[in-house]
Amino acid sequence: MEGKAPIMRRSALAAIAAIGSVSLLLAGCSKADDNKNENGTKSAGANAATKGVVNASDKKGGTLTYELSDVPDSFDPGNTYYAYMYNLSRLYARPLMTFQPGAGEKGNTLVPDLAASKGVPSDGGKTWTYKLRAGLKYEDGSPITSKDVKYAVERSNFARDVLSLGPNYFQQFLADGDKYKGPYKDKGAKGLSSIVTPDDTTIVFHLKQAFQEFDYLVAAPQTAPVPQAKDTGVDYIKHIVSSGSYKFQSYQDGRQAVLVRNPNWDAKTDPLRKQLPDRIVVKLKVNPETIDQDVLAGDAIDLAGTGVQASTQAKVLTDADKKANTDNTYGGRLVYLAINTKVAPFDKAECRKAVQYAIDKVSVQTAEGGPIRGDIASTVLPPDIPGYEKSDVYASQGNKGDAAKAKQQLKACGKSSITTNIAARSDRQPEIDAATAIIASLKKVGINASLKQYPSGKYFTDYVGVPKFSEKQNLGLIMMQWGADWPSGYGFLQQILNGKAISQSGNTNLSQYDAKPVNELLGKAIGTQDLNERNSLYTQIDKKTMDDAVLVPLTYFKVLLGRPQNYTNLVSTAAFSGQYDYLNIGVASK
Repeated sequence: MEGKAPIMRRSALAAIAAIGSVSLLLAGCSKADDNKNENGTKSAGANAATKGVVNASDKKGGTLTYELSDVPDSFDPGNTYYAYMYNLSRLYARPLMTFQPGAGEKGNTLVPDLAASKGVPSDGGKTWTYKLRAGLKYEDGSPITSKDVKYAVERSNFARDVLSLGPNYFQQFLADGDKYKGPYKDKGAKGLSSIVTPDDTTIVFHLKQAFQEFDYLVAAPQTAPVPQAKDTGVDYIKHIVSSGSYKFQSYQDGRQAVLVRNPNWDAKTDPLRKQLPDRIVVKLKVNPETIDQDVLAGDAIDLAGTGVQASTQAKVLTDADKKANTDNTYGGRLVYLAINTKVAPFDKAECRKAVQYAIDKVSVQTAEGGPIRGDIASTVLPPDIPGYEKSDVYASQGNKGDAAKAKQQLKACGKSSITTNIAARSDRQPEIDAATAIIASLKKVGINASLKQYPSGKYFTDYVGVPKFSEKQNLGLIMMQWGADWPSGYGFLQQILNGKAISQSGNTNLSQYDAKPVNELLGKAIGTQDLNERNSLYTQIDKKTMDDAVLVPLTYFKVLLGRPQNYTNLVSTAAFSGQYDYLNIGVASK
């Protein structure tokens, strides 16, 4: 799942040096746990939100503020693919299933949302049936029906020329999905034949093959209902019809969105949401260092949930009071370098392996913020995703790279040098610093890479996620960070490794990797009922991918979140990459 450059550019290396001998590990005991915050209230302590809910409260009122350094790909629940938008969109768009607010792995607990219960499988997992809760209404008081859920899936998956940002799982797996042209081109009333709505509260999905993790799939915002009469395609973002506890009061493209209470939301139909703040303001294109200041002041949440800036990190870790209001955790994510197999000479495995051996991963880890921001990686699957098995195909002494082996691979590729470009997101300074460290490593072995920066809000729609653009711009190497769509090997691997997931815009298989053995293993895995056997197949996929050298694992991502003191119900969840669960955050102290 995944602006404007910062006004001040500060090297992460300098910031880490400033930390000196201070321990980078927050997991141990902290004197700050017993200290009081600047406002006189006792802190819950470092990492408290990774263990439970901090400042639990049902008190209503106030304005909750989120800030983002760029713009999201889209607020449209059917046209987004960043984890933080999956998280936030649940406030105004209820999917069939969702994740229960809970600390760490407890946050991976799947529960019914719009649906009354989990899906009922039949035909060996090829057919899934859901019943909606009774009494569901949109913001205007009109009833939510199963037909609206069917339409939401059709528009989000089968109109890729209009809405291309989200994943296309449904298009891949629904029967006759390759024949349906989508609701904007097919004007027939029937729609996709493999989604059936026998009545207003029942929806049935017919798949072309067994899909044992289908409940996870329908937890995506793509199943949040959309009334067809109100859909305006790509412009739906301007007038989204809410099915959740909040609705849009205003939306200013590139500036901010304001949400207010949905008067037709009924708590009787929703055991998950509390509807606490009066208003929720999402400010866009805020300078990253300003975001950190606001978070530490207790007055905002960093919507992206990627953690504090390097300069702020140094201040936080050397101040006991500030450190006591942080949460450091894994997020089921991998930071990696995608090697574009469609850009010569990286269409040759030996040239890709040269890149694998050349990179000093310690320098990359340092640029990202040190061990507190992630452990050095050597596999596709992170340790907290099922199917992970420790392995290091391209091992080097101290993880600092092996120039000799890199040059050997270059020679085997028929090259003595390579000239290419490396892409990174312009509003993510740690990503830029990591790319810069990679450039220095590659240069030592004769691979000359130039940095190209693109805004994160358009990173996939207009730039690296457009295969023709990446090939034309010689983007042989692309910085990437990826988290599981749901907590399984399939939820992690499918959209970045399956050849069928490659799309012409909004593409996340940035290596453009299309290997028949991997495609077949993915298909076999998702239809396998036995969990242990399924996980062993994910391990095989990981090993095959690393043998083909199509991506370079850099770090197993860890996030260092600033925890705003003035907000309630803060809990870091594995379901959304370690971010705080946005479903029930309040602003009033209990």
